[in-house]
Amino acid sequence: MKPTTSRAARRLSKKTHKNAPLSIADLAAKVESARLKDIDTSVQTRAKRILSSYLQTAQSYAMPVKDVVAEMASGQAAWRLGHAVRDEIKKAPSDVVHKAACAEGCAFCCILSGGEGGLITAFEATQLHDALEPHHSKPDGRDWHPEACPALDPETRKCRAYDARPMICRSFISMNAEACEKNAAGGKEQGAGLLGSHLDYLVIHALCRQALKGITMVHSYSMAATAAGAVGGDTATDTLAKSRHKPNALDIACRDGAAAAGV
Repeated sequence: MKPTTSRAARRLSKKTHKNAPLSIADLAAKVESARLKDIDTSVQTRAKRILSSYLQTAQSYAMPVKDVVAEMASGQAAWRLGHAVRDEIKKAPSDVVHKAACAEGCAFCCILSGGEGGLITAFEATQLHDALEPHHSKPDGRDWHPEACPALDPETRKCRAYDARPMICRSFISMNAEACEKNAAGGKEQGAGLLGSHLDYLVIHALCRQALKGITMVHSYSMAATAAGAVGGDTATDTLAKSRHKPNALDIACRDGAAAAGV
């Protein structure tokens, strides 16, 4: 039976669309309409463009929608795209990258004076836990410094999860190792910061959360708590449950990242 009025037709169309299977085009539309509070429009526009490119690629390769949703929800999409932006930065590096003072065993940036260690996604938390699980019950970074990241080897100060280290670790860069040492002791020296790709990564993950509202949950986690759970012998499930953030943590991280980038 056909609807007898235009209003009835609109209701039927809306109901039909609601019951239709989710498509990548639907996800793209949700990303486009997503809005993040207190984040500059230009930053959101850039992140949307990057995320839309990912969705277009997924569609061209006929990637199942459930897999796309899973990657967006876990943070694997933000991880991949953050890496892509970071790789582009490294192709034409600035003086900051050229003159970086970072070196193996120079772990003052791994002293987590705030106790948090930075925000990570479910994908990163799982990777980090798996990399550190074999080291449970061993001395860890906190045996070198009480506020150091548990992922560190206390003797060499090298990261035991280097290949699985989260984006926050890969984004940090310094032109002055002495400044890092002073800052680790509570100073406010200049010369260290995060690559611009880190803000893209955060905002992309926040857009994924907005786009997936009503579809699936998107969480974030404490890096320090995840590493501590892994070396403490907790299972991955227990570790993620204990280290999971409150919902507003991602919003705060985006705002802090934007402020640090001066946008």
